[in-house]
Parts: sequence; C-alpha cells; structure tokens
Amino acid sequence: MDKYPVSCYHLGEYFQVDGKLLQQQYKEHISDYKSWEQREHASQWMVFPDNTGVRLSIDETALSNGELYTIVTNKAAKGRKKALVAMIQGTQANQITEVLEKIPERLRNKVEEVTMDMAPSMISAVRRCFKNANQVIDRFHVQKLAYDAVQEIRIKYRWLVIEQESSYYALAKGSDKPYTPEVLTNGDTHKQLLVRSRYLLFKHHSKWTAAQKQRAEMLFQKYPEVKDAYNLSIKLGDIFKNVKTKEVALVKLAHWYNEVEAAGIESFRTVSRSLQTHYLNITNFFTNRSTNASAESFNAKIKAFRATSRGVRDINFFLFRLANIYA
Repeated sequence: MDKYPVSCYHLGEYFQVDGKLLQQQYKEHISDYKSWEQREHASQWMVFPDNTGVRLSIDETALSNGELYTIVTNKAAKGRKKALVAMIQGTQANQITEVLEKIPERLRNKVEEVTMDMAPSMISAVRRCFKNANQVIDRFHVQKLAYDAVQEIRIKYRWLVIEQESSYYALAKGSDKPYTPEVLTNGDTHKQLLVRSRYLLFKHHSKWTAAQKQRAEMLFQKYPEVKDAYNLSIKLGDIFKNVKTKEVALVKLAHWYNEVEAAGIESFRTVSRSLQTHYLNITNFFTNRSTNASAESFNAKIKAFRATSRGVRDINFFLFRLANIYA
C-alpha cells in the first residue's frame, strides 16, 4: 500500500533498477490493485462513504489531457488519510448526483456544510445530495470575479494604446520624422504602464512597493476608470476580510451594489448581478468563515503526484494509488 506519493521511477533511480519494470511488478504482483473493489469503475467514479464528514469541499480538477473530474473531500482530514470522499469523471450535475447518492442517506444527512465555487452543476448536486448542509460559495472565487473585471478594463485600455501607437507608426512612415512613444517620469511608455500594472492591481494598496505606488498613481491619473474598478474590487475584498457577521455583510454588500451602479462600469455590473444571484450562499461564508482552500490544496497535491509519476498513463492504476494515499 502506498504511504507517500513517490513514483516507481524515483525509487528505481534511487536503487539503480529499471523504474518502468519496478512499476509493472508493483502493479501486477506487490500491490492489491488486481483485487481492488473499485477497479472496474475507478476511471468513471470512486466513492468512499466512510470518509464522509460534517464539513466537505467540492471542486473540479483536470486529471489527464484536460479530462475534468469532480472531487469531494472531507475538511477534517486536512488533506491526509481519509480526505477523499468521492471522485467523479465529469462536472455535470446528474453525473455528480448519481455517484454521491451511493453514499448512505444517513451519512449525507449529517453533512452540515459544503464549500464550493459558483458552478451551477455543483450547487445543484450539493442541494440534492446534502439536504441539511449549508452551501458556502468560496470567497476567493467571488473576489476573483472582481479582479478579473479590473483586469478586463486594464486590457481594454492596453489594446486601445496599442492600436493608437500602430496608427502613429504608420503615419510616421510617410514622413521624415519617426514616431517616438511618450515616456512617463518613471520610465514607462503608456503601453508599458498598462502591462506592468497587472500585478499591482491584484494587491491591496497597503502592500504596494514604492515603485508600485508611483506606477499606480500614474495609471489612475491617466485612466480613472481603472482606479474606480480597482477601488470597487478592494472594497469587496474588505467586506470579506473585516466583517464578522452575516447580517452586517448583507448591509455592506447592498451598499457595494449601489456603488457599482453609480460607477457605471459594465463589467462590475455583471459581477454585481452574479453576486446578487448567489448572495445567500456567498454570505454563508460569514457563519464559519469557511473557504474552499482545502479543495484547492488537495487539487495541488494531485497535480504534484501526477508530476512525480511523469504523467498519467494508466488512469485506473493512478487512481488506485491516489485512493491508497488519500482515501
């Protein structure tokens, strides 16, 4: 049985034996793979009812060649033994529901909370299978929507500047005087300013370096819409960071919706509508301040294990090893 996510290739290198042959011997003779009860359907679904806890996470990951799997994990296991509750090929609500219903109803009814992203299929499956659970939409997915809206505006202006510069260069070809882009006081051109501002727009202004503060000041002066969008994203993040109760959060979010309408930024109106659609599940975060970080961490472990195995050649055997480690 696997205890650590170490590949046979690495063991082969360590003991100076053929890694491929070692893996074949382990698969065919040493391990319990041939008698594994979930072997026949592992590539479609695996389920481990005894690992069901009161607080679960659900997320999706790409296992091999972009093939998506939905993974349900038990938060109490902290990414170690008995963390894996179910793994299902695909992301459709009916596929997820059909497998999760293989968990006895008495265990499903004990689940108190499930964290997830905004995927409608996951929301639907959780509603059907865990009827007593609070559905909590991950705050980081909500904030990412706002950050994406800010970046969309930055990219819009970047393309406008590129188009403008291209026009100036084309006009300059027909004259004796070459076109030289304007260089700002920090050494950036307008195009460079918009490119190099990408990362600072993801950060809270309290964490900017001196150079980032200077760049942000220039960016916001020349593109006020970017400043308005950035401030809206920071205010949304501050609600999740500073507010302690669901009731106060609802009031703060209502004020934030009003600010979005006043700003008139269409991408943020889209974010606002999305939040209003899922506001109950979003504000459930303030009950226990639960996030989907454990699911993201588990996905990272799967990807690291896949890397140590040099890819996934035999999906069923890979899942067998994964189940031995985490189920």
